[in-house]
Amino acid sequence: MLYSYRRIIVPDTLLRYTVIMEKNEDGGYTVTVPSLPGCISEGSTWDEALAEIKEAISGYLEVAKKLGRPIPVEVSVPMNYANVER
Repeated sequence: MLYSYRRIIVPDTLLRYTVIMEKNEDGGYTVTVPSLPGCISEGSTWDEALAEIKEAISGYLEVAKKLGRPIPVEVSVPMNYANVER
């Protein structure tokens, strides 16, 4: 498994979150957001996976606002670049 770490800016906000992209053995990517528990998405290509996780993050934040929950801030994630590949 190969991992990649990227920081993305959430559209229409000033928030930035680190995402972890994992290349799946059978193709495609699974993306998680350590600062947003349960926020996960997939895409068959790198660009699709990034687009999908941005949408998932926006949805996560929208629901948190509607429920009156605090908006999570970035959590520091230790980076291991040994297996990073696009």
